[in-house]
Amino acid sequence: MRKRKEEKEGNGERWLLTYSDLVTLLMAFFIVMYASSSINTSKFEKVAQSLRQGFNSGTGKSIIGNMDAVSIKSTPSYIDAQSAQQQNDNSSQTEQNKLAEVKKLIDNYIKQNGMVGSVGTQIEEKGLVVSFQEASFFDSGKADIKSEFSGRIVAIGSMLNTIDNFIRVEGNTDNVPIKTSQYQDNLALSSDRASNVVRLLENQSHIAPARLASTGYGENRPTSSNNTEAGRAKNRRVDIVVIDSKYSATESNVGK
Repeated sequence: MRKRKEEKEGNGERWLLTYSDLVTLLMAFFIVMYASSSINTSKFEKVAQSLRQGFNSGTGKSIIGNMDAVSIKSTPSYIDAQSAQQQNDNSSQTEQNKLAEVKKLIDNYIKQNGMVGSVGTQIEEKGLVVSFQEASFFDSGKADIKSEFSGRIVAIGSMLNTIDNFIRVEGNTDNVPIKTSQYQDNLALSSDRASNVVRLLENQSHIAPARLASTGYGENRPTSSNNTEAGRAKNRRVDIVVIDSKYSATESNVGK
């Protein structure tokens, strides 16, 4: 009986051993967790440096691309709609100033040479327009430029050569029908007049041929009424149009 009683008492104390082992395991577990969560800054920096060298060979270029790849150190720039509009406005103002300066030169030349009434200038949406009236520069029904006035076209052409805009020469007539041995209608006459002015600008004003073009509109582009002689006289003209640079792409593709 005594032996069984001692065994029972001994078995009752075994839970202390189990509890002690459990506490020991828990302590070991928390020690391991703490050690794992502690970062060795020195080792971490070495790992980070190795990664940087692998992805960025010190040049700021991505190893995925090539030497022409965009630098990953570069800071992208953004242009909002307002900034873009401001740039367009500034560009437009610069163009207007340039055309206005050339117009001023031509206007002074017109006044100094008594050409007011026979030559006029105007800045329009398409550019600077210099109009030569037929009465001063062409004989009626003919396309040859009068020799005594061709020098004035050359002089004005030299002023236009101070800028690099495209130039289109436009021939115009009134609506009175024409039919001669040389010209079957006003369209043919206006085209020849424009072509002769282009040749003069190219050969004597030395404007590059690539900047020049000519066209004839006949009676289809009147600026005044054809119901009066004064209106018809204004419509018989050749216009030298200095094209606004915003239309340069259109002009450069003509004939391609």
